[in-house]
Amino acid sequence: MKFKFWGVRGSIPTPGPKTVKYGGNTTSIEVRTASNELLILDAGTGIFALAQTLLSQSPLEAHILITHTHWDHIQGLPFFLPLLMANNHIHIYGGLDPVTQQGIERALAVQLQYSYFPISPVQLKAKVHYHTLLPGEAVEIGGVKVTPIVLNHPVLNFGYRLEDTDGSALFFTGDYEMPQNPYQPDDMDYASNQQFIDDKLQEVLAVMQGVDALIVDSSYTDAEYEKKVGWGHSTYTAALSLAMQAKAKRLFFTHHEPTRSDSELDEIYLALMNHAAEVDFEVYMAQEGLEIQLGSSDTTGLNSNHSSSI
Repeated sequence: MKFKFWGVRGSIPTPGPKTVKYGGNTTSIEVRTASNELLILDAGTGIFALAQTLLSQSPLEAHILITHTHWDHIQGLPFFLPLLMANNHIHIYGGLDPVTQQGIERALAVQLQYSYFPISPVQLKAKVHYHTLLPGEAVEIGGVKVTPIVLNHPVLNFGYRLEDTDGSALFFTGDYEMPQNPYQPDDMDYASNQQFIDDKLQEVLAVMQGVDALIVDSSYTDAEYEKKVGWGHSTYTAALSLAMQAKAKRLFFTHHEPTRSDSELDEIYLALMNHAAEVDFEVYMAQEGLEIQLGSSDTTGLNSNHSSSI
């Protein structure tokens, strides 16, 4: 299995001279299985560039796994051009929203409404298949075992574990904030709430365990997070802790904060590396164009200061 980042930015696209190195597109990751099946993790604006590489493939079958339906993870869906081509089969997967009680089909249908987009659903020439996933229930997609698990975010958000027939595995969190106990230790509800948080963490770690690649929402530094508790995003140090506990082989920081420049990301990375000497897995800042072949030491598109393990 191999994967490639087409979008690594969070919240809103940020094109411009300060984001050339890491990229300004929102989340989308191409996954190619051992049998060359195409899976796509999220449909942020990065999926548009991916689509350009697929236009010559007809008929095309693609499986798009949506972690959650916030704009930065679905706003590229209407621009996924294979949807406009006959004979293609596009499968879109996601959860059942507990508030609206609607499945993942709503993500595309809402965007194709008359007020928001010039193309209507009836103009899509591809056959679109919608699949509603249930937490913890694995499904087979093109020979890959996909296991969704609910992760903490202000909307239903699935993290996905992908296990290929070649033995390789990856886990992608989508957007994820490790839960915080709102009670003080002397509060009567503190212990029970902490037990719930601890149990949930063990459940999450079990699904992440031993993956070749762990791709984690790492939007904030610890100092920034103090003012953004409850916003639904994680920190670099929390991602490192998850990778250590899950015994991951590679960690990828992603969902870069939209105001973060290339130089700031470089500085954060170097600072983390200087304070993480005990980490024995490879650590990368995700960047557009970065391609990883799992089960191999081969990497493509890496900058030299991001290619070494720590």
